[in-house]
Amino acid sequence: QVELVESGGGLVQPGGSLRLSCAAKGSIHEVYRMGWYRQAPGKERELVASNHNSGATNILDSVKGRFTISRDTATNSVFLQMNNLKPEAPAVYYCSAFIAALTSGMDYWGKGTLVTVSS
Repeated sequence: QVELVESGGGLVQPGGSLRLSCAAKGSIHEVYRMGWYRQAPGKERELVASNHNSGATNILDSVKGRFTISRDTATNSVFLQMNNLKPEAPAVYYCSAFIAALTSGMDYWGKGTLVTVSS
């Protein structure tokens, strides 16, 4: 009864920007944490950025200063503003969240949105 719906991926030139959006939908009591992971071909999935309700944030060192994570708790949404994108292998960005539904809490994953940075 819970799903994460992602949008905002696409093709962008090096130095360009993209804004990823994710909204949690369904029977939700509370969203405790939301964030973004990414996975490129031949590489393991890695955490890009996350935000907890405590206010704590985590961000990948290689994107610090270029990526910004934000949340809208009223709409159970998380955003990733990606600026000055570097040319690299295409990666699928996955929204993730720890959500308390009616009677349980667990991690949820979006289906992913592809980000390609190329000239």
